[in-house]
Amino acid sequence: MLTKRIIACLDVRGGRVVKGVQFVDIIDAGDPAELAHRHAAAGADEIVLLDITATHEGRVTLLDTVRRAAAKLFVPFTVGGGIRTAEDAAAVFNAGADKVSVNSSAIARPELISEIGSSFGAQAVIVAIDARRGAKGVEDAEVYVSGGRKPTGLRVVEWAREAESRGAGEILLTSMDTDGMRNGFDCELTAAVSESVQIPVIASGGAGSAAHFADVFGLGPHGGKAHAALAASIFHFGITSSRELKAQLALAGVSVRLPC
Repeated sequence: MLTKRIIACLDVRGGRVVKGVQFVDIIDAGDPAELAHRHAAAGADEIVLLDITATHEGRVTLLDTVRRAAAKLFVPFTVGGGIRTAEDAAAVFNAGADKVSVNSSAIARPELISEIGSSFGAQAVIVAIDARRGAKGVEDAEVYVSGGRKPTGLRVVEWAREAESRGAGEILLTSMDTDGMRNGFDCELTAAVSESVQIPVIASGGAGSAAHFADVFGLGPHGGKAHAALAASIFHFGITSSRELKAQLALAGVSVRLPC
């Protein structure tokens, strides 16, 4: 049985890790390199660093921040934000990333997905989807871009399918409705996307307890069917660690890679 992955996320603004609630009310959480090392040492399977203002500010990814974080890591490292071309992706890989995440730039020019994949392999391309549905059904969930600032009119499930068809290796699905709330992932939306594609889906937004992770990994009628789950604030602010979380998940029967 494939193990479920626990991923720690670093949202970076101005060279510092920050965290908000539903993409607003941002507070400082610490230094990217220090947090990346801490989370990896605590048992995270992967680290994701997202330069959350690069697209909005019209600039490339902060490569020095990437290099500092990569130098302290021994687990797979994904970087997103401001990657608009295959050349931008190459610079991020050269700075130490193992994968890149594309979001707004892939919406603007979907062929970017295949351009990066053809050069570096599909396994190195994650398409991030920021989704909002409010009280709507999952079929009407809408894709947002520019750090959640702009609606696109695209439906989440349809865009996930197109991203897969263009060569994405994984989908990183963030529910803007549950982000930072710590009340649980949007399992219904996650399951809808997971069932619509053949590639792994990473759930993001709403983690607050081990039970929430078990729910989003679940295969039953109310489970999210996710292959991996990502969290930020519960790790940054000492609510739990990946090691503690995995121990609880293992007791609940979820297959995870236990740290040594």
